[in-house]
Amino acid sequence: MAAKPEYRDRPEPQVAVLDALVDRGKEGMTVFELRAAVDADIDSIEAALSSLKDDGLIRVEQSDSDLRVYPHDRVVPEPEPNGEVDNGWLDEIRRRLGL
Repeated sequence: MAAKPEYRDRPEPQVAVLDALVDRGKEGMTVFELRAAVDADIDSIEAALSSLKDDGLIRVEQSDSDLRVYPHDRVVPEPEPNGEVDNGWLDEIRRRLGL
């Protein structure tokens, strides 16, 4: 799943972090999980997290055992009536081709 289109005009590491977080939704991700999911160096991921947090697009929660990062609700696409999420033009092509 991908972040809403209005949040896709950001630098690539930020979009990749948002997409990874949206995929994990309610469970969130640790920084280590983000590092494994995003094809960027740790400095780029940290800079992306900082910018996204400053802009209010993610939230960070500290528990006793770890730190988890979650997407803000406004970044997550709304489910379609059939329970699927619209991920844009690629999903539209798949739908039209019956895939």
